Amino acid sequence: MRTRSTFEKPSRFRSEGGESLYADIAGSTIVGIEGVSVTVEVDVSAGLPGLEITGMGDTAVRESRHRVRSAIRNSGFELPPRRITVNLAPAAVHKEGSQLDLPIALGILAASGTIVGGERLKEHCFLGELALDGSLRPVRGALAMALSAKDRGYSRVIVPRDNGAEVSCILDLAVRTAGSLREVVDYLGGKCELNVPLPGEDTRLPASGIPDFRDIKGQAAAKRALEVAAAGGHNLLMLGSPGAGKSMLARAMPGILPDLTPEEALVVTRIASVAGILAPGSGLLRERPFRAPHHTITATALIGGGAHPVPGEITLAHRGVLFLDELPEFPPSVLNALRQPLEDGRTVVARSKGTYVFPCRFVLLAAMNPCPCGFYGDPLQECSCTEHARRQYVSRISGPFLDRIDLHLEVPRVTPGELLEDPTETSAQVKERVAEARRLQAERLKGTGMVCNSEMGPREVSALLSVSGQARKLLMQAYSVMRLSARTYYKVLKVAASIADLAGSPRVEEEHVAEALSYRPGTVWEG
Repeated sequence: MRTRSTFEKPSRFRSEGGESLYADIAGSTIVGIEGVSVTVEVDVSAGLPGLEITGMGDTAVRESRHRVRSAIRNSGFELPPRRITVNLAPAAVHKEGSQLDLPIALGILAASGTIVGGERLKEHCFLGELALDGSLRPVRGALAMALSAKDRGYSRVIVPRDNGAEVSCILDLAVRTAGSLREVVDYLGGKCELNVPLPGEDTRLPASGIPDFRDIKGQAAAKRALEVAAAGGHNLLMLGSPGAGKSMLARAMPGILPDLTPEEALVVTRIASVAGILAPGSGLLRERPFRAPHHTITATALIGGGAHPVPGEITLAHRGVLFLDELPEFPPSVLNALRQPLEDGRTVVARSKGTYVFPCRFVLLAAMNPCPCGFYGDPLQECSCTEHARRQYVSRISGPFLDRIDLHLEVPRVTPGELLEDPTETSAQVKERVAEARRLQAERLKGTGMVCNSEMGPREVSALLSVSGQARKLLMQAYSVMRLSARTYYKVLKVAASIADLAGSPRVEEEHVAEALSYRPGTVWEG
């Protein structure tokens, strides 16, 4: 019996006495947001004609036998009239999706002797869904699967044309694109060459879809809070009457965030590709994602999970913004499920088949009214809610959840005078200050694996931040008077550090701590 190491590249095919023909082809599948290499083993032997697929595949994998049969015939090849067994190894890994269609078809053609040129088969990994006419359709998660092929030692990968742009960003991996099964077979036989994909254009949000700070009247305090939140990656809760501009302020946030770094862009693009929300032909995502789920969302859709876990909204917002509008309308169980991901920057989904880890470092922006009618504390319109109704409304948000939000801000109604003003500072100008603050943080956090102040733990805060004596004295006074928790103590210091970075100050001063303390919860939570 032949044995082969797990990391050995598959051979092309073999024949034993003309009775049994065998080939194995490299493919890949998605587990969570990671690509996992799959070896497609094909055995063609004597027996009743048929095609059987084993190896723990989902419905899309099991149905591939119908697509593969038709694609082989319609590409001008003959399906061998013998018993064909396809095994997807390792059998213990659940396979899902249609990206194994191409390697299955190639394995059958290789085992039956239709494909020549075994050396090319050895060095390639193949991805692609087959249409019934033999053409190749794009698959989700191509970037993650190509990365796994590179990690396993493959130097070349063949993908459908529409997946070429996203995969072309991988260094030291030769990417080729094909439009059909026939093209791939001719390439492997040395009859033609496949196209090298052009790098896709970096994907950016349309400028018209993001409000500019210059278009937002008044709300100077809210704009300042957004700038601080963007600089340090801090969570922010805005509370105010309907029509005060909370949603517009939140949607302006992407315009002041710095572009993704190359490392962040690769992770964010991989997540979008796995989730199937990356448009065909797109290159790396350069702007940070903005996700705004409706308050009817379930905990699984928000956090991630399912029978075969997939990323949720918090992972789709990784390195970007998650906006929760009408915060008290979200079920308390959904909000409380956010508590641990907000602290850890990742979510862990445990299933009997394995444990899945999804990254979720994002800025949480939340908006809410102070009461059910929305006008508690409004100077122009009287609140119609009873005290009990107001308290019950506010109590839907738990204290531990609120404690994980760094900045709390009351957003007042815009005055008539402010409506007539013409703000001059643009989002681009604020973005420059935020980018400079992030640069200072990158220098401070170099070697820690962290990228902004909000990610620091108590050890990093104590070791890396320089705090003046007056600033520390003010903070200790506030700790007693405002009854801050230990977590809040460090959050105030991190926010103060972000304010200092925006000011270009080498250490945290008293005025920075004072501003950070002003963003703590006000009287609306106390009644």
